[in-house]
Amino acid sequence: MAGDCSHMLRFLTAGESHGRGLVTIIDGLPSGLPVLSEELASELARRRLGYGRGARMRIERDELTILAGVRYGATTGAPVAVLIGNTEWERWEPALSPDPRERVAPITTPRPGHADLAGMMRHATHDVRDVLERASARETAARTVAGHVAKTLLRTIGIEVLSHVVSIGDVTAPSVVPEVSDGERLDASPVRVLDREAEERMIERIDEAHADRDTLGGVFEVVARGVPAGIGTYAQWDRRLDGLLAQAVMSIPGVKAVEIGGGFGQAAGRGSAAHDEIEVGYARSSNRAGGIEGGMSNGEAIRVRAAMKPLSTLMRPLRSVDVETREPADALRERSDVCAVSPAAVVGEQMVAFVLAQQTLDQFGGTTVTDYQSAACSYRERLEQF
Repeated sequence: MAGDCSHMLRFLTAGESHGRGLVTIIDGLPSGLPVLSEELASELARRRLGYGRGARMRIERDELTILAGVRYGATTGAPVAVLIGNTEWERWEPALSPDPRERVAPITTPRPGHADLAGMMRHATHDVRDVLERASARETAARTVAGHVAKTLLRTIGIEVLSHVVSIGDVTAPSVVPEVSDGERLDASPVRVLDREAEERMIERIDEAHADRDTLGGVFEVVARGVPAGIGTYAQWDRRLDGLLAQAVMSIPGVKAVEIGGGFGQAAGRGSAAHDEIEVGYARSSNRAGGIEGGMSNGEAIRVRAAMKPLSTLMRPLRSVDVETREPADALRERSDVCAVSPAAVVGEQMVAFVLAQQTLDQFGGTTVTDYQSAACSYRERLEQF
């Protein structure tokens, strides 16, 4: 977790949706890890893609600057700081200036389903802008920086993380767990799904919702391969791997449910059909547990699914109340997407990768990437001899 000082690795973000920029600070990275501006920019571009995205994704370009912690393309062991500049800042500066000045008119009609009203009540403000700017999913661009660096670290010990869309609206793709080699195909897909027929039906649903000025949600899955058994712990509730992954993925804006492996579906069946039998060599005949048992990885692929609700900013606004007049009013309407399940899947990758990077660093240690790799290699050798 970002603010948990018990972890060697953590990150913090700052910045508003339409502010001057977003800042990511990553603390606890070992030295010698490659970090390149062009690779970070490519990862940020992946987050902007996806059928159903709004005009903002076509207008904005993430201006990326590495501020600290990287020298000649590699980490130094100091905190890494990255700035993602907002190319539209001049337009928004009057509404978000940090300096005292004449204020623009407040926004007083919160959106149902958003952080607006609860945040206004928490912070004693009658201007939705004080809340929506930070509560916006735009913050996940800053997480993408941390997640990309985490994925780079994990690759040095043979762990890969990728994602795919399971469903959008009432359309569900056939149950396919993507291989790591499918990553390029997924990135080329408009909705990050492997099945072409399901993809076409999902696009139809998104077009229908757009025509109705409505929004759609769905389900995405993150798969981590190459995670050795025993990452995480059963000893303390707040260090269990499944709990950490669930918290990290649930923190993505719009996500309302998270399951590991069979998840909710297993609740309706019997134990004989819920668990993964152990074979000679300790492989499993199935992976219903989603790669985690007792708060620890079990050596199988880790599978985390998340359900994302339809976006709460609607072009045909729902009913709300004006907090100044306390009279009925239409909710705020701002630029938004029709469907953001595809980019949310990419953010899911980043969050899963960061938790795995935290846990492997906690377990293997290492102030340099070489130390980290050496310890991980020694651990894998020990598992092979078990």
